Amino acid sequence: MFGPIFYREASVTPKRPKTFLIRGVYVLTLFLLLCTGYLVLDGSRSLATSGDSARFGGWMFTLLAPLQLLVLASLAAVGAAASVAQEKDRRTLILLLLTRLTGFEIVVGKLAATLLTPLSMLLCALPLFLTLPLLGGVSPQQVFGVFVVTASSIVLAGSVGTVVGMWRDKTFQAIAMTVLGLLMYVGLGEIAANALSGIPEAVRLSLSPARALAAAASPMASLSTETALGVALFVLVTLLLALLVLVIGVARVRIWNPSREVRLKASEEEQASSSSVEEGTPASWKAREPRRVWDNPVLWREVCTWAYGRKVVIIRVAFVLFFVLVAAVLQTQLTSGVALEPAGRIGRALPAATLPLAALGVVSLVLINALAVNSVTGERDGLALDLLLVTDLSPREFVFGKLLGVLYVGKEMILLPILLVVFLASRGVMTFENMMYVILSAITLYIFVTMLGLHSGLNYVSGRTAILTSLGTVFFLCVGIAICMTIMVSFRGAFQLQLAPFLVMILGGGAALFASLGWRNPSSAIFLASFSLPLVTFYAITQFLLQIDHLYVFVALLTGYAFTTAAMMIPALSEFDVSLERGRGAAGDEA
Repeated sequence: MFGPIFYREASVTPKRPKTFLIRGVYVLTLFLLLCTGYLVLDGSRSLATSGDSARFGGWMFTLLAPLQLLVLASLAAVGAAASVAQEKDRRTLILLLLTRLTGFEIVVGKLAATLLTPLSMLLCALPLFLTLPLLGGVSPQQVFGVFVVTASSIVLAGSVGTVVGMWRDKTFQAIAMTVLGLLMYVGLGEIAANALSGIPEAVRLSLSPARALAAAASPMASLSTETALGVALFVLVTLLLALLVLVIGVARVRIWNPSREVRLKASEEEQASSSSVEEGTPASWKAREPRRVWDNPVLWREVCTWAYGRKVVIIRVAFVLFFVLVAAVLQTQLTSGVALEPAGRIGRALPAATLPLAALGVVSLVLINALAVNSVTGERDGLALDLLLVTDLSPREFVFGKLLGVLYVGKEMILLPILLVVFLASRGVMTFENMMYVILSAITLYIFVTMLGLHSGLNYVSGRTAILTSLGTVFFLCVGIAICMTIMVSFRGAFQLQLAPFLVMILGGGAALFASLGWRNPSSAIFLASFSLPLVTFYAITQFLLQIDHLYVFVALLTGYAFTTAAMMIPALSEFDVSLERGRGAAGDEA
């Protein structure tokens, strides 16, 4: 039904040990979160009665359901975009287009192959979620409703990632436009649901994934006919949107990606035209003046040429639109007077105005990281990295050229969040001192995610593996911080009772970071950084929530992330050949 592309992936994927490792780690992570919540709650409150167990089950369900949606939908979107873009970078998509495969078999086959991983992870997590009804407070209907909403969202995210990957030539463009497009869809849907207050509740639920998930997780989903209708309508609308996107992709795939013969024919015609002009009117021919290259040619190429494609301007425009959307939300909060009110469970430590700012900051960190990792994987997949290695370029020129070039190309994604911080400080949301702490911490994080992307691109041969590893690390740090803050503030008991479960999370996070950063080329510095960074982050969160002194938070973040950046940078400079596996070939990593 889906064609040979899907059948090949479906037959090969179960044979890879990594497939079962990913599923096992995902389910184990959810189980550890469940156990952590239980230990924290048991240490601060009594779980002796059935009512306490029911409240615990309901709270964990409302925590794990959106987390699962966020993780799996992001994996589907980024994985689909990266998979198609890698086919383009390696020139294998042209070979597929030269076969007798139809557009449907290529587009839908790539989508179905990409969705094998997130959908299988979703099914693996179903038994764990079905244990929550045993505690009370959650019904099986709620679990299945949440899973249906999550599955439909995964299909839509994967469809957008696949079609955008078919459309755009550069990997970074595909990933960035996919992420920004889905964020705009979620944001505009939420705005439309709030603005259209006069329409039926079922229609409002169909416009917003967040509202649909909350409705499906609510006990009213099985009691209210309107709520159940809204959830069903959201699933229908989401699948129809996915179908529409796929129809566009199937119809345009060969137009967006012309065959090799078309490109050769066009180039021959251009060559013939230019030669005729030269023969006919040699006096009109003008040679282009040579451009002066800087002392660091890598940095010159990153700054002075379209190294990431001319369409990168579209990404900048999309990010500016997302910035305008966040700024409008902040302005609305300031005008209505809710900007300084506590932000839900977070309490007094985080006013409501910081949540849109945090969302913008996380998106910018993800985009900068994606830009950094693709600056290396694009060179490798395009076979340009081998040419650079035979030149006189030093590792210092390559690494610092890429590092500074990425920061320059993504300057809008760095400066706009900082500008928003300055705006909030001018409106009294934060003090001048805290503003400087936030700005300096943000600069440290931007340098960290950039170096993380370069580190992943240098150490992983497969471009898709490098992209998913790098973005997964950033996602893990951001989501892990949010989960720690939520659990710590929700259950304020004695610290000695909460220490044990959080040490488990810290050690687990350290092991995950070491697997990401130092699995291929381990070192003592990376080992120390991997296990100290979660501890430093935990300490910074604790000091921030206690409102003791934000200077301690800044110093902790600066020390931890700067040391981790140095731990990745020094091996990249001193062991450049080892990182690129020169002499071992390119067959070491298949993903």
